[in-house]
Amino acid sequence: MRWRVQSGSSKQWHARFGFAKGARLLFFLCMVAGMAFRTLDDLIASPGLRALVRVDFNVPMESGRVADFTRLDAALPTIRDLAAKGARVVLLAHFDRPDGKPVPSMSLAPIAPALAARLGVPVAFAPDCIGPAAAQAITALAPGGVLLLENVRFHAGEEANAPDFVAALAQLGDVYVNDAFSAAHRAHASTEGLARALPAYAGRAMQRELDHLNAALGAPQRPVLAIVGGAKISTKLDVLQNLVGRVDILCIGGGMANTFLFAQGQPVGKSLCERDLRETALAILALAAQTGCQILLPRDVVVAKEFKAHGAHRICAPADVKDDELILDAGPESVAELTRAMDRCKTLIWNGPLGAFETPPFDGATMAAARAAAQACASGQLIAVGGGGDTVSALQQAGVTEAFSFVSTAGGAFLEWMGGKALPGVLALQA
Repeated sequence: MRWRVQSGSSKQWHARFGFAKGARLLFFLCMVAGMAFRTLDDLIASPGLRALVRVDFNVPMESGRVADFTRLDAALPTIRDLAAKGARVVLLAHFDRPDGKPVPSMSLAPIAPALAARLGVPVAFAPDCIGPAAAQAITALAPGGVLLLENVRFHAGEEANAPDFVAALAQLGDVYVNDAFSAAHRAHASTEGLARALPAYAGRAMQRELDHLNAALGAPQRPVLAIVGGAKISTKLDVLQNLVGRVDILCIGGGMANTFLFAQGQPVGKSLCERDLRETALAILALAAQTGCQILLPRDVVVAKEFKAHGAHRICAPADVKDDELILDAGPESVAELTRAMDRCKTLIWNGPLGAFETPPFDGATMAAARAAAQACASGQLIAVGGGGDTVSALQQAGVTEAFSFVSTAGGAFLEWMGGKALPGVLALQA
């Protein structure tokens, strides 16, 4: 058995969804053309220049200490580059959701010493991100020095992108650098407003993310294979809508594959399935046929009567799923067909697992496919880009993160990019 190629007509799709409208179309036309961004290579910094740098320091904390340094480390190249140019590096970031008011437990103060340890130089901290406290801390900063300002979300004007808050931030800097792609899907003061108030540049992490994403979907080497998994179609409808018009092969896995199987009359037993989205699933298949996108759905599945680790399970065709069984993973023959698709392609984009990978033995398809992709990437045959929380976790579990061409930790921004949505923080950087 294998992943099945689906077909149909797209007439009802266009009527229902209005594919590639407005900002979505504009964003991808820009990506295909290659947006022009000013980067740090374009910045000529005089000693003492005040550089406001938006970073993502929304990091996991345990007992008041940083538990994962990934996002801090991602900001180091930009900070070091600016410091080497003699700029005063002023960092803007958010932490958690304080709803526009100071919350002591959500202060960025514990981040400063952790960042200093990673940088190997002192990092000052200011108890506010605007006003006299911030201004005085910046004035006291020597050229090449680094300062972290307090949580921008302690002010309601941040998420509202309020003009007065943007102006208050802009008074503190001479230039703006956005190094937080993970926050670029939000039109907030520190992600979008400042980019329009000051000369704006993409930081090194932002530049790297945009370069890889453009290589994966903006101007990719073809054929392009996309793997989209996860629990529900409803959470990734925009992604599926966008990809069927942009990739050559689309593999649908995880719980959302059950909805497609159900839409075609296959039994899914007690499996997670959005039965009310039957017509939506059929419309996606119809447009794929119209655009020439090959859809891969699992033709063998791993089923169990109970969802528990190392429980009894079996492999069968979807047609043989019993009423009291749960579909929890794709089968080995489906993985073999997916691997053959990888062998035919030059570019892979991956978001979402193929099964309940956190619970063995239902991690088999995701682990096997991840290792096959990593091997193809290591051989130079495939450009592989992955992103999204579950995807990052799955690739880490498979031990292949470093083997992929690029793995984005951006989460929501990565998903919106895959869905073809305009990212305000990216568009505002366009030169």
